[in-house]
Amino acid sequence: MVLPVTAKINSKHHLEIGGCDTVELANQYGTPLFVIDEETIRAQCRRYTKAFRDKNVDFKVIYASKAFICIAMCQIANQEGLSLDVMSGGELYTALKADFPMEKIFLHGNNKTPDELEFALDNGVGRIVVDGFQELEFLDKLAGRKGLIQPILLRVTPGIKPQTHSYIQTGQIDSKFGFGLHDGFALEAVKRSLELQNVDLKGIHIHIGSQIFELGSYAKAVEIIMEFVKQISDEANFTIGELNLGGGLGIKYKAIDEPSTVEEYVDVIVDGVIKEANRLGVPIPKIMVEPGRSIVANASVTLYTVGAIKDIPGIRTYVSVDGGMSDNLRPMLYGAVYEAFLANRADERSNTIVTIAGKHCESSDILVRDVELPHPQVGDILCTPATGAYGYAMANNYNRQPRPAVILVRDGKSRVMIRRETYEDLVRMDMTL
Repeated sequence: MVLPVTAKINSKHHLEIGGCDTVELANQYGTPLFVIDEETIRAQCRRYTKAFRDKNVDFKVIYASKAFICIAMCQIANQEGLSLDVMSGGELYTALKADFPMEKIFLHGNNKTPDELEFALDNGVGRIVVDGFQELEFLDKLAGRKGLIQPILLRVTPGIKPQTHSYIQTGQIDSKFGFGLHDGFALEAVKRSLELQNVDLKGIHIHIGSQIFELGSYAKAVEIIMEFVKQISDEANFTIGELNLGGGLGIKYKAIDEPSTVEEYVDVIVDGVIKEANRLGVPIPKIMVEPGRSIVANASVTLYTVGAIKDIPGIRTYVSVDGGMSDNLRPMLYGAVYEAFLANRADERSNTIVTIAGKHCESSDILVRDVELPHPQVGDILCTPATGAYGYAMANNYNRQPRPAVILVRDGKSRVMIRRETYEDLVRMDMTL
């Protein structure tokens, strides 16, 4: 199983994380329940920073908050010395409420609204990653009206199509994101940025995709973007000082998965940038990365309570739980594959193949297909590991299902990061006729 670093089976034969019995957590806080191990998150943050420090380069690690954001998560990222990548006014507002230093914020998005850009300028966001010409021109005018000069990066699509699900490929030519290299728009955007009076071009940003195992795509992306850095130097007489290579490093969802390590990833991109800079005769820029999934995914599990069990002889046994696509949309959206086991019988021999079904009114609401468990019983506590990224972040209220609580555990103590929604929360925004 792919579990947080503190996970173990205790004397009650229950899964324990962060010194907390998960069955007791389920009883205390209810299910569905996200349980996040603080030690695992902090260890991953430190692993990234150490990997870069060991390479002796100028760097910045930026947590991609789209993977999972709340006030407490912003506080942890800040305590660990990370900057923060946000892509909406809501994510920016969350960071603001967490007292996250605004100068360490990178605002992304292919269609930032005027209100979001104004919100960013009014709060002193450190970098705005500009995604298109309309945004560039509007931002310059808006900053001018406010008497500001806003530091920016330009998002560039390098034409890389990594081996991952098509929905999470972002660096290919046919993409809604960024300025294209192949059509000359990226260079045009650089030149236009340098002409404008109220934006300050600091560097280039790329992001080729997510859940990437094979590091060759990163190596190729580095070669392509460093060629562009050289082109900027030659044709625009400008030196790129910051190179943001995005995120996307894959993680284990199943024990058989074999993603590259953080250290291998950092080696490839840093060595590639240095090699290309030396070959092309350009200065080595500050290297930035935006890990999200690889920070939080394996730090969390989701706990469910087993309810209805339906056996179709000779075909399938469905084990239904009290959550599903409202707390983990990824199996329905991407065909994502997870493991599962019983947290209250964690060391029992598995002898029954079942399919874990959610409770929602969709046949596609299947969390895990054909998983082997001990013979399940109503009331068992089912655990799915590796749900820290894009689980709660994509949670929704389909069928008016309240979103779960998120609990942080460490040293035998649990704290609420996000409280469970109530039925009253579900109607709080409704208006009567």
